[in-house]
Formats: sequence, C-alpha cells, structure tokens
Amino acid sequence: MAKLSSETLTNIFNLLRQIAEEIENACSTEWILFEKYGETSRTINELDELQNVKQRLNQSYSRLNILMLRILEAQPIASNAMVDLLTQAINDGLANVDASHASIQEIKKGWSLP
Repeated sequence: MAKLSSETLTNIFNLLRQIAEEIENACSTEWILFEKYGETSRTINELDELQNVKQRLNQSYSRLNILMLRILEAQPIASNAMVDLLTQAINDGLANVDASHASIQEIKKGWSLP
C-alpha cells in the first residue's frame, strides 16, 4: 500500500475537521436565518449562498476522502499524478474553508445572527 506521511495524514484529518465544522456552521446559519425570517425575497440570496457553501464544502470533503483512500490502496506506490491531485485537493479545501467561513460570517453579520 502507498504510505502517506504522518504529517500529511494529520493535515488531511485536520482539514476534514475544519470542513466538517464549516458545513455545520453553514447548516446552522441557514436554519436560524430561515426560522427567524423565513424564505422571502429579502433572504433568498443568502439562503442560496448558504446552500452553495454547503455544496462546495461537501465536494471538498468527498474529494479529499476519495483521493486519500485511492492513494492508500495504490500498489506498490501511488502515482505522482495521484499525489499531485491530493496536494491540489488539500490546497483547494483550505481555500474553500476560508472563503466559506468569510461568506457565512458576512451573512451572520448582515442579519445580526449568532
């Protein structure tokens, strides 16, 4: 099996945790906004944005998991292309977490949500 370094695995698992936390953050923000104000012409853009945030985060989470598993299953070693894809998935995931967090915080601030 292909061996990922302890540092790489730690980075992946930390990123997966961050993505999971932002998914929960987006879901709770969406629920609070909907419960407090409903789905109106005033809230629809933010509710759509939160749906998009969740979708992007879900894609990042799935991509990281799938690539990590494929590399771990590779025999005798993972191809450079797979390792490059994993590196890109990590970088994309980090950027996605940052962008998603900023979007969620902006919505919370705009609607005075907790």
